[in-house]
Amino acid sequence: MSDDLSPSRPAPAPEPIQAGDPAGPLAGLRVVELAGDWSPMAGKLLADMGADVVLVEPAGGHHTRGYEPFWHDEPDPEHSLWWWAYHTSKRGIDLDLATDAGRDRLLNLVRTADVFLESEMPGRLASLGLNDALVWGANPGLIWTSITTFGLGDERSRQPATDLTLMAGAGPVWMCGYDDHSLPPVRGEGGQAMNVGSVQAVNATLAALFARPRGGGGQRIDVSVHAALNVSTETATYEWLTMGSTVMRQTGRHASAAPTLPTQIGAADGRWVTTGFPPRHLKDIEALLGWLEDLGLDDSSEGNLLRMAVEQGGIDMTAVRTDPLAAAMYGAGREALCAIAAAIPALEFFTGAQERGLAVGVINSPEAALSNVHIEARHAFAEVAHEDVGAVYRYAGAPFVSAVSPYRVRWRAPHVGEHNSEFGW
Repeated sequence: MSDDLSPSRPAPAPEPIQAGDPAGPLAGLRVVELAGDWSPMAGKLLADMGADVVLVEPAGGHHTRGYEPFWHDEPDPEHSLWWWAYHTSKRGIDLDLATDAGRDRLLNLVRTADVFLESEMPGRLASLGLNDALVWGANPGLIWTSITTFGLGDERSRQPATDLTLMAGAGPVWMCGYDDHSLPPVRGEGGQAMNVGSVQAVNATLAALFARPRGGGGQRIDVSVHAALNVSTETATYEWLTMGSTVMRQTGRHASAAPTLPTQIGAADGRWVTTGFPPRHLKDIEALLGWLEDLGLDDSSEGNLLRMAVEQGGIDMTAVRTDPLAAAMYGAGREALCAIAAAIPALEFFTGAQERGLAVGVINSPEAALSNVHIEARHAFAEVAHEDVGAVYRYAGAPFVSAVSPYRVRWRAPHVGEHNSEFGW
C-alpha cells in the first residue's frame, strides 16, 4: 500500500462483500486462515486470486493489528497500515479457541475448507485441543499448510524469532551490502522473511491443490521460513556446499566468491544507472555497436573489439576465462555501456537500452519509481475503497499479469469480527 495517505478519490457507497467472487483463478476454493505472524501474505495472495479466505482472529483481534504505521498516525487496531496491506480480499471473524464453542466453530469451518493455513508454533494448536487427528478427522481431504520459522520438526521453531534474526541466519543479509566490507551488511526492509516464506507456501499449496483431484488427497505442507530464505541466496549456499567457498557482498550486483567488475556508474546528468551483464549474443552485440555508431562513439578500442565479436558470431562465454581475446571482447561490451551512459542522461540510457533489447537499469528515487511509466503501464497499483474512513487508497496490485485468470485486490481488510454474522455467530 502506498504510504501517501491522500485519498485518490472519495469513497463510493460500499458494495456488499460476496463470498466466492467469480473473478480470479481460485474462485470456488475456501481457505481458512488463522491470523498469525508468518502467513498473512500467503493468505492475501490466495484471496486476491479469488479464493474465499476466511481469516480467523483471536477474540478481540490479532496482535499484528498493533503494527505501525497507522492511518493518520492514530494508533487504532482498525487503522494499522500493515494490517490493511496484508489482509485485503479476506472475510474476517474472531473466535476464542480456548473455549469448546470456539474450537467447534473452527472445526466446522475446516470441514468446508479446501485449505487450512496457519503459522502457529509447533504444538500450540494441540495444546488448545486441536490436535492433528481431530483436524484430519474433520476433513481428510484438507490441504493443511503450516508456516513456521524452522519447520514443524525443528525445536528452533518453538523459540522466539524476528524478521531480522531469520534474514541474518538464513543468509540474505550476508548477501547484501557494499564492496567496502568495513561497512556492515544491509538488511532488506519490508518484512521479507514473512513474504518469502508466504510465497513458497502458496507455491506448495497450489501444487497440492493441483494434485488433489489426481489422487493426491489431503496433504500437510510444512514450510520453513529459514529454508525459504536460504534458497533465495542464489549461489551462496551451493558455492559453500560444493566448493567450500564463501561469497562476498558487492555494490549493486550479485554476491560472488570472486570480485566482479562494478556495474553502477554515473550518467551524464549525475544520476546513477546499472549496466547489467555485457552482451554476448550476436544480435545484442550488433545492437550495442549500432548504438555506439548512432552516438558517434564507435571510433574506439571498444568499438573495434565489438566488431571483432560480430565477425566471430558472438562471444563464447566458456572461453572468457582462458582466451584473452574473448575476455577483451566481453569487457568491451561493459566499457561501451559505460561510455554511452557517460554521454547521455540516465533515463535516456535506460529507455535506449530497452528499445535495443539490452538489459540495463536506472536507479530511481522511490517517488520516481512509483510514477514510472512501466509501473503504470502494467497496472501495478489498485484502488481500494475504505468506506469506513470515507476514502479510496492506492495499494500494490497484482504481482503478475494474466489475461485469462485475473488477479485483483477485491476489498479492504476486515475489521475485528466483521463477518461473524455471516457464519451465524
